[in-house]
Amino acid sequence: MYYNPILVVAGEPNSIFLEIFFKSIKKIKIQNPLILIASLKLVKIQMNQLKFKKNINILNSENLLNYKLDNKSINLIDIDYNQKKAFENISKKSNKYVEDCFNISFKIIKKYNLKKFINGPISKKTFLNKNFPGMTEYISKKFDIKNNAMLIFNKKLSVCPITTHVPLKQVVKKINKKLIIEKVKLINDFYELNLNKKPVIAVAGLNPHCESKEKFNEDEKIIAPTVKLLNKLNYKVYGPFSADTIFLKQNRKNFDVILGMYHDQVLTPIKTLFEYDAINITLGLPFIRISPDHGPNEKMIGKNISNPLSLIKSIEFLDKY
Repeated sequence: MYYNPILVVAGEPNSIFLEIFFKSIKKIKIQNPLILIASLKLVKIQMNQLKFKKNINILNSENLLNYKLDNKSINLIDIDYNQKKAFENISKKSNKYVEDCFNISFKIIKKYNLKKFINGPISKKTFLNKNFPGMTEYISKKFDIKNNAMLIFNKKLSVCPITTHVPLKQVVKKINKKLIIEKVKLINDFYELNLNKKPVIAVAGLNPHCESKEKFNEDEKIIAPTVKLLNKLNYKVYGPFSADTIFLKQNRKNFDVILGMYHDQVLTPIKTLFEYDAINITLGLPFIRISPDHGPNEKMIGKNISNPLSLIKSIEFLDKY
């Protein structure tokens, strides 16, 4: 293809995503064309309620090569969905629509070998319905990818949890040498391929101060030996470090990525530090998949006060790399 479009799946129809999408395309100037996969009817009624105006260019997914696309209009692949109001309560009603949006996007990615993909938030409760821990796993399954990683990226500091959306009581059972090595390799490959650098990675310990009164201390028996092995394999990995101090300014400045043992151990501090200035990148896929680092946010839908920064950063990242 002579252009490298960025596919954008709107996700849950009753969310803040289209609002921040409208705000983003009003602010940014990028070279690669955006292709939105969503309901034309929904886009129109939400545009009307949010008082946003822009022409819509309807595309046929079967012959994308025939279009000379730019971002003067919203390039849209229309997915049928019947919703009378601009915003409703999130429910299972939208499940088929959301799945149709993802399925057509995956078909396009495979057909045209596209490398840039953004998806809006979905409701884990209604759409995933406990079948997958999160969208990282859902999308990986669709492409038969077994090794993946969730990287919350900021150019100053990124984080990656070893375990993602699992209950805290299950974390200890899932941590092992193989999993830590897999995540480090994925992070290293991503940074070398897309950012042209070998990342310096800090590994946070599992237990407070990396200490435990239990006979088996995971920090001593699993994490420390794995870090030592990764250094022998020529990865720049250090630790384990106590999670309550590794994010201090004088400590975090020495690293590109902090690898944590569980979701909130690293996502809580990174969101505190950067708020909306971070993006969620799935590593291990045959393309770069990014989602803005927030959920549907039902409490703010239709109010036109949501911050588009995370989506803007997502689009700008894909436009550059």
